[in-house]
Amino acid sequence: MTRGPVQRVAAFGRPARGRLALAAVLGAVALGAAVGLMATSAWLIARAAQHPPILYLLVAVVAVRAFSLTRACARYAERLVSHDAAFRVLRELRVGVWNRLERIAPAGLPAYRSGDLLARLVADVDTQQDLFLRVLVPYAVAGLAGAGAVGLLWWLLPGAGLALFVALVVAAVVAPWLAGPAGARTDRRLAPLRGELSAATVELLRGVPDLLACGAAGRSLARVADLDRAVSRAQGASAATAGFGAGLATLASGGAVWAALALGVTAVRGGALDGVALAVVALAPLAMFEAATTLSQAPQDLDTVRRGAARVVDVLDRPEPAAEPATPAALPEPPHALRVERLRVRWPGAARPALDGVDLELGPGRRVAVVGPSGAGKSTLVAVLLRFLDPTAGRVTLGGVDITTLAGDDVRRVVKLCAQDAHVFDTSIGENVRLARRDAGPDEVRAALAGARLLDWVDGLPAGLDTPVGEHGCRVSGGQRQRIALARALLADPPVLLLDEPTEHLDVAVADALAAELVAATAGRTTLLVTHRLAVLEAVDEVVVLDGGRVVERGTHLRLLAGGGPYRRMWDLERDTGQFCDTGR
Repeated sequence: MTRGPVQRVAAFGRPARGRLALAAVLGAVALGAAVGLMATSAWLIARAAQHPPILYLLVAVVAVRAFSLTRACARYAERLVSHDAAFRVLRELRVGVWNRLERIAPAGLPAYRSGDLLARLVADVDTQQDLFLRVLVPYAVAGLAGAGAVGLLWWLLPGAGLALFVALVVAAVVAPWLAGPAGARTDRRLAPLRGELSAATVELLRGVPDLLACGAAGRSLARVADLDRAVSRAQGASAATAGFGAGLATLASGGAVWAALALGVTAVRGGALDGVALAVVALAPLAMFEAATTLSQAPQDLDTVRRGAARVVDVLDRPEPAAEPATPAALPEPPHALRVERLRVRWPGAARPALDGVDLELGPGRRVAVVGPSGAGKSTLVAVLLRFLDPTAGRVTLGGVDITTLAGDDVRRVVKLCAQDAHVFDTSIGENVRLARRDAGPDEVRAALAGARLLDWVDGLPAGLDTPVGEHGCRVSGGQRQRIALARALLADPPVLLLDEPTEHLDVAVADALAAELVAATAGRTTLLVTHRLAVLEAVDEVVVLDGGRVVERGTHLRLLAGGGPYRRMWDLERDTGQFCDTGR
């Protein structure tokens, strides 16, 4: 945890370090072959100008062919191996980010906007490949091949070797040092701007109907366009900085050529260097252009990697709202009674607890309804029972076992949820319902749809169960989406069923009728019903009234009505207005 973001990301490359090392060796072989090709070609041209017997040139001719083939094959193999290694690292990193998102969802996700979260999972993870492809491997390649090239020139003419060494230092150190601060300033805003653009685009696409209805589409489009222009400006500034660094590196390489040529001419005149070798001394540094240009861009790529790594590590370090036990306890045998004892819960980052001192008994076959105004803590209670959120104090037991000692997946195999905002996938109605049990047959799916009061509507569709619902259920109404999700929960047939506002998005008459059927359908099943509808709660075993995170009233429906407390006031408001009035008074 004390390491920097880049070091944290680099740690994901440990399983691929063998491939990365091989890629560096292959890259050095390719660049060394390029230097050898240039040097041999220069010698061959200079020697051929002296018209020696052809036999004197055969070795050089064969060497040119060998260096050409070696360069091409080694370069191809280096790209193949390095990209294979980088993609393996990205796979591990993306799986790690996804696993963390899975463990912090849903309680830990409100800290991120959905578009920004998508940018972190996709774009910011993708930028981490540059750490290996454009920073680590190129520096290793340049170091190995550069040492060989400097050694070759030093052997022929020490001054030329020194000139090439200075040029490489300028290209690899000085040019990035001069261009780095400007590139860092532009890249500092680039990753967040991309996240903002992605978030704004997702929000625009999701809200198109409402934006058009309110006449606000133009403003939203203008905001996306402004963000797009800001990203383009940042990318342009980044490209300009990269161009400056590349130009300086090219200038340094050209300077090395001219310096080697000047020193070589002087050495030839003094008799210290053969005239044919002068061509080798002058032209061999040209082969290092490729490495020099890559190195000039590497620090800027590293800065981009650092920005993206910080955003990725922010997700990896996000604390788990429900920590998984190191050694999970075994799931208890049926019956699976749920007991809530003096429960106190605070959401991550919240100053006040969402639940404080709540007790609840949900024995086998017992049906309990939880009611209260928005913000009373109803959804928080559901999140705790599903192991999405850990208690701050108190405890919840399942079959007598504290659920914090159980694996979250084990708890959710026993406790199933039908939420008011349950997601439907872009597939058929039947497939959306069958998600709860992949082996369910058509008759079982139809029975679940009948329990959700949806079968008559499905049977009236031309494609029946095969009718597509569209992305986010855009081809069906809000109430139909809710009932598809409800049918999915009924098909799962869990030991403990949590119904969180199952009649949301339905009109009053249909909501009351569906709620009544749900209560009837849950007879004998351990059920917790979170609802705003009070008309059908006479059949449940207990009604718990929450307000401000505390239990302010509890009892049967008839007893609470007779008590004249908050529940009675809610009942009177529902009778007067036809719907639940969201107030605790």
